[in-house]
Amino acid sequence: MSNVQTQAPRWFTSALATPVDTGKVDVAGAQVHYRAWGPSGSPGIVLVHGGAAHSRWWDHVAPMLADGRRVVALDLTGHGDSARRGEYGLEQWAEEALAVAKPAGISGAPVFVGHSMGGMVAYVAAQLFGDDLGGVQLIDSPVRARTPEEEEARKQHAFGPKKVYPTKTEALERFRFVPPQATAVPAVLRHVAETSMEEVAGGWSWKFDPAFFTRKSSDQLGGSDPRCRIAFFRAENGIISDAIMEGMRHRFGPTAVVVEIPDAGHHVMIDQPLALVVGIRSVLASWDAEDSVLEMPG
Repeated sequence: MSNVQTQAPRWFTSALATPVDTGKVDVAGAQVHYRAWGPSGSPGIVLVHGGAAHSRWWDHVAPMLADGRRVVALDLTGHGDSARRGEYGLEQWAEEALAVAKPAGISGAPVFVGHSMGGMVAYVAAQLFGDDLGGVQLIDSPVRARTPEEEEARKQHAFGPKKVYPTKTEALERFRFVPPQATAVPAVLRHVAETSMEEVAGGWSWKFDPAFFTRKSSDQLGGSDPRCRIAFFRAENGIISDAIMEGMRHRFGPTAVVVEIPDAGHHVMIDQPLALVVGIRSVLASWDAEDSVLEMPG
């Protein structure tokens, strides 16, 4: 992976230069790490990463959503800098996402924005405590029994026993997206790869617990009519087939917003981050307008 930092676009370098707060919250006996941008004490968003990812996948996106909002990205347990658990499940992760919102500086009902497995976490959250959310936005997330990462792990295409590489350079060269994706903004790809590893005994390895692939199943994934507003961003070149999309549309209900992001792979924030930001902003603006109308006197 060649050094492309000198070629980084201005919006990317500006986003990474934005001040960020970090912290940890104890959730059911485990420390959950988060990063936060924008004015504390404001309405806000919780960004939920996908399987084997972490909060820093959002570093270049979150600052562009933080105009007048508090934007929080957490590391789900078993990922990034958060603690490991003996077992994992979508319900537990949903509780973690809600639990960090207020301590991290969000005022009122947060909006959850989840990618892939994170979208499944957000959907479970909508089923469990949608009345406490301002809405959920799902990004190319197949709301079904297993995540794309788990499917690949079961096929033994990826995510075997966690490897240790002797040098950081070698680890960087072995970084791959799952599901596979060739398209990416080079500076974003390098940033995500570099922040996905940590120094361990004997070299460098990835910042996730492979045991998360054995997470407990969730009956909430089969639920219909979430208890809050919902929007779905489908990547044109992602993993959502027409049949899967049709089934999800039926479950989401008639008021759900469904938008396709052109020329995007499954990891939308990696290859089409600006289009994703526009989509998230547009849905938030629409929901803000709805709220304003509801709050108008008689």
